[in-house]
Amino acid sequence: MDETVCGVRHAGYVTLSIVMTTDVGRPRNRAIDDAVLRATVELISESSYAELSLDAIAARAGTSKPAIYRRWRGKAHLVHEAVFPVDATIEIPRTGSLHGDVREMLRRTLAVLSTPAARAALPGLVGEMASDPTLHAALLERFADVLVRDLNNYLESAVQRGEVRRGVTAVELAEAVTGMTLLALITRGANVDDAWIERTAHLITKGISS
Repeated sequence: MDETVCGVRHAGYVTLSIVMTTDVGRPRNRAIDDAVLRATVELISESSYAELSLDAIAARAGTSKPAIYRRWRGKAHLVHEAVFPVDATIEIPRTGSLHGDVREMLRRTLAVLSTPAARAALPGLVGEMASDPTLHAALLERFADVLVRDLNNYLESAVQRGEVRRGVTAVELAEAVTGMTLLALITRGANVDDAWIERTAHLITKGISS
C-alpha cells in the first residue's frame, strides 16, 4: 500500500533496520520517516518541546498523525530519534590514547547537545523521563549496541592494556561524559569551550585509569 509524503506518492518498501509497523504486511516507507524526522527537528528548533504537537509535525511532513503513531510510540520517542540520531557521532573514537578518546567523546557529546533542536528538546524529555521511569530505558534502547556492546568491548580492551581499572562499566562512563556535558551546558552556556573539554577529559581519564 502506498503512503503520501509532501504531496507525492511513494511505493512503500521494507527497511530491515527499523522495527516493523503495527500494520502487519504493510511495508515501511522510509521517505515518510525522513520527512517526519526532518519536520520534528525544524519545528522544535523554532519553538519548544511543550509547544510541539504531532499535528504540526504531520502537517509539515505532508503526512498524517496515524502514520506517525504507526512508527513511533509517542512524542518523546519521535523527538528523541529526531534530535539524537544514531550516526557516526556516537561511534567509539580511536585516537590512540585513553585521554584522547575521552576528549573526543566529550567533544562529540557537546556538539550533539548544543544544537538548537537538542536545547529545545532536552527540558521536555528530561521532564517526561522524570515522571515515567520506564521512558529513559525505552529511549536508550536505540543506543544499546553502542552502550552495551561497543563501549564494553572498548573498556575491556583498555583494561587488558592496563589503561583502565577493572570494574568501570560502559554505563558509568557514558553517564559521566553525558552528565558532565549536560550540566556544564546548563550552568556555563556558551562558556563550554576547548579548555573545559580538556580539563574534563583529564578528570574522567584519571577517574577510570588503572
